[in-house]
Amino acid sequence: MAQLDTLDILVLVALLLGTVAYFTKGTYWAVQKDPYASSFANGTAGKAGKSRNILERMDEQGKNCVIFYGSQTGTAEDYASRLAKEGSSRFGLKTMTADLEEYDYENLDQFPEDKVAFFVLATYGEGEPTDNAVEFYEFIGGEDVSFSEKAGEEKPLGSLKYVAFGLGNNTYEHYNSMVRNVSKYLDKLGGTRIGEAGEGDDGAGTMEEDFLAWKEPMWAALASAMELEEREAVYEPVFEITEKPDLNAEDDTVYLGEPNKNHLEGQSKGPYNAHNPYIAPIHSSKELFNDKTRNCLHMEIDISGSNLSYTTGDHIAIWPTNSGKEVDRFINIINLNEKRHSVIAVKGLDATAKVPFPSPTTYDAVVRYQLEIGAGLSRQFVSQLAQFAPNDTIKAELTKAGTDADYFRENVAKKNYNIAQFLEFMSSGEKWEKIPFSIFIEALHKLQPRYYSISSSSLVQKNKISITAVVGSLETPGAPNVVKGVTTNYLLALKQKQAGDPHPDPNGLDYAITGPRNKYDGIHVPVHVRHSNFKLPSDPSRPVVMVGPGTGVAPFRGFVAERAQQAENGEKVGKTILFFGCRKQHEDFLYEDEWKQHKEVLGDNFELVTAFSREGTNKVYVQHRLKEYGEMVNKLLEQKAYFYVCGDASNMAREVNEVLCSVISEQRGVPKQKAEEIVKAMRASNQYQEDVWS
Repeated sequence: MAQLDTLDILVLVALLLGTVAYFTKGTYWAVQKDPYASSFANGTAGKAGKSRNILERMDEQGKNCVIFYGSQTGTAEDYASRLAKEGSSRFGLKTMTADLEEYDYENLDQFPEDKVAFFVLATYGEGEPTDNAVEFYEFIGGEDVSFSEKAGEEKPLGSLKYVAFGLGNNTYEHYNSMVRNVSKYLDKLGGTRIGEAGEGDDGAGTMEEDFLAWKEPMWAALASAMELEEREAVYEPVFEITEKPDLNAEDDTVYLGEPNKNHLEGQSKGPYNAHNPYIAPIHSSKELFNDKTRNCLHMEIDISGSNLSYTTGDHIAIWPTNSGKEVDRFINIINLNEKRHSVIAVKGLDATAKVPFPSPTTYDAVVRYQLEIGAGLSRQFVSQLAQFAPNDTIKAELTKAGTDADYFRENVAKKNYNIAQFLEFMSSGEKWEKIPFSIFIEALHKLQPRYYSISSSSLVQKNKISITAVVGSLETPGAPNVVKGVTTNYLLALKQKQAGDPHPDPNGLDYAITGPRNKYDGIHVPVHVRHSNFKLPSDPSRPVVMVGPGTGVAPFRGFVAERAQQAENGEKVGKTILFFGCRKQHEDFLYEDEWKQHKEVLGDNFELVTAFSREGTNKVYVQHRLKEYGEMVNKLLEQKAYFYVCGDASNMAREVNEVLCSVISEQRGVPKQKAEEIVKAMRASNQYQEDVWS
């Protein structure tokens, strides 16, 4: 028998170890994995290792109803969750929600006839899909869409039953184009829609009532099509909340507001995006208004070293935190004061239920950093809360508000209540001890980043992003509460801190500006960049006309700075006209000195047209000034000038559109209808661009 040499022994040992490893799966020496590491390391929530085959996923979990959502701000995702809960509790459907970007769609042609798909789709900007719906939209609307088994067939989706609801804004030209187009594509491919395609209108302020009015006949149609029996709906939690007395809030495994594991461990890394913010230093900040009753902030945010980049016209997202005043109110009214820093674990009771934030965490951290506690209430949520009322009198009142739309509008919606203010009012301060905390996670939106038009030029300062923001305050006659902007007041607190105030407290809101575990130290802010199609022409010699009253001037500050820099670089720059409006020249004339500096560089190629609405007997707005300059504007448009509008969508932007149609009609001697067609063609070719909000 031959002697075993050293190499043979090493090989045998390696084989033995490999065999043991295979059969034990590393049980004896594997490092215990952080259960949240894959889900929240860099913000790719729930995606790691999960099949992109939706049919496999539904079969694995025993589901017969999937609710896809295309969501930008969280509202469509919220409606999808509500439909999933209602389908389960009222009709016994086995439901799941699905983020459109997490699945592939080539196998929709195999969708079983005994199952149903919902599509809850928000329209973003000028008729565009939301970020998470781009791939789906391009696939389903493609000229040569190809499915896995029925490629080439005329009606490959013949077995697909679907339901559709859209979220839109009638102040935009392409109102609810996502749900309309997707319904058209699905129908063309052979899909069968159950009920009407619903359309909610944020522009008219009727989104919630539109949704509620649509879903009842939809459920009736679906119950008939799938032979479902309605039953009495009772609250069934989607999430399990487990208190963890063995953990302390200061333990380094407990999330106190950090968005993911890398942030928790102090090792934040890119790519930075809508799931993973960059904690950016604030380079500088200042007040722009000379008006003690209002604030407008200019802030410079440093992105050097982050690998973040932007181009002029893009948006920056600010990740806010809720004010301490409202966090305290919320914690107090549901009687969690003594437990606010207790550690809790949150997990889905169903494998398809996605927890919207990492845990273990604390009640305080969830309320402060994760839930949109400052928003208005939905009638459906009020109806849900009735069963947890402190007494029968309050229960009856909530039931009435939840079922009577007119009563709800007058007694809840018009009062500007957020959830905690509403609970306080309804019970006269008596604690609501019966409400399960899980219902807030399910019913309240996740606290979303807020987007601001970048007011700097990437050509002038590529490593610093400027924002221009009025500090929000909404006062409604008859409403007991003044709604204070969550994010703008947060930014004001940061500005006060940077100015040397040791205890910044704007409007008594008491923000925790140092962030979780003091990681933001009061001079950093979580951000990411969202790219926009709102862009200057690639040829700087093309003329541009810009209309931007108030903080609508933000992107145009960047545009004009860029054109001035191009001129200094020796490039030929075309005529540049800016229509800017504010109340009074000496109070809120934004960037007055900067326009003078750009005028020195651009000369006659730059013209600033102002409208000061409160300085004369008659109010003068930018649309009035646009009409006065109609002849010049029309000549520039005939030279293929680009036309830009930024600001309020519901009034200003709509009126500017109407004035422009009138100008073209008068100056070119064409009927108003023809002028409207010309403006529509300008929009289609990107010669007319809007960056507007409602």
